[in-house]
Amino acid sequence: MSWTRYAAPQRFYPLAGRVIPWCAGLALVLAVLGLYIGLLRAPTDHQQGDAYRVIFVHVPAAWMSMIVYLAMAFWAAVGLMFNTRLASMLAVALAPTGAWMTFLALWTGALWGKPTWGTWWVWDARLTSELILLFLYIGFMSLHAAIDDERRADRAAALLALVGVVNVPIIYFSVQWWNTLHQGASVSLTKAPSMATTMLVGMLVMTLAFWLYCIAVALARVRVIILERERHARWARQVLEPA
Repeated sequence: MSWTRYAAPQRFYPLAGRVIPWCAGLALVLAVLGLYIGLLRAPTDHQQGDAYRVIFVHVPAAWMSMIVYLAMAFWAAVGLMFNTRLASMLAVALAPTGAWMTFLALWTGALWGKPTWGTWWVWDARLTSELILLFLYIGFMSLHAAIDDERRADRAAALLALVGVVNVPIIYFSVQWWNTLHQGASVSLTKAPSMATTMLVGMLVMTLAFWLYCIAVALARVRVIILERERHARWARQVLEPA
C-alpha cells in the first residue's frame, strides 16, 4: 500500500476518522493507568514530598509542547516546499494542540514551582523560552487567521513556524547552557534515569497517553479543516449534507 495516496484530503479524511477512536480510547486508558501509578503507587519523593507528583502531567505536557511544534513546523515546511494542501492543513490543526500543551506545561510548572522554589514564576531560561514557545504558537494561529487567502496564510504562517524552530533546542538545552533554577533532565538517552522505577513507568505511560491524545485531537481538527476548505467539492458536500 502506498501512503502517498492519502496525501489527498478526500482520502485522508476517512482514514483519520478510523484512527481517531483508537487513539482517543487508548489515550483515556493510559491516562487513567498513568495517574493511578503516579498518584497512588509511586513513592513520595524524599526532598519534594508529594508536590513532585505534578510531574506526571507537567513533564509529558512539556515534552509534547516541543514535539508538536516540531511536527507543526515539519508539515508547514512540506506544505511550503511542495505546495501540498494537506500538509498545510495538518500544520494548522496541530497549532492549538501545541499551544494547549505549552500552557499546561507552564501552568503545572507554576504549581510545582510554588512549593519547590517558593514562587510561582521566575525569569528562568527554561521557563522564559517555554513562554516564548507559547507566543510562537499564538503568533502562528493569529497570523494565519489574519490573512483571508488560505494559501497565502499557509505560506506566511509556515515561515513564522520555521523561524521559531530555533527556540526548541534552546528550551531543551537551557538547563545545560545556563545556570537555572529548573532542574536537569531526570530521563536521558545517554544515562540511567535519576528516579525510582515506579515514577519512571508512570511518567512514560502518561507521556504515551499525551502522544495519543495529541494525535486524536489534531486528526479531529484536521477533518474539520478539510471540510471547511473542500466544502465546494462534491465529496465534501456529500459528507456535510448526507442524503
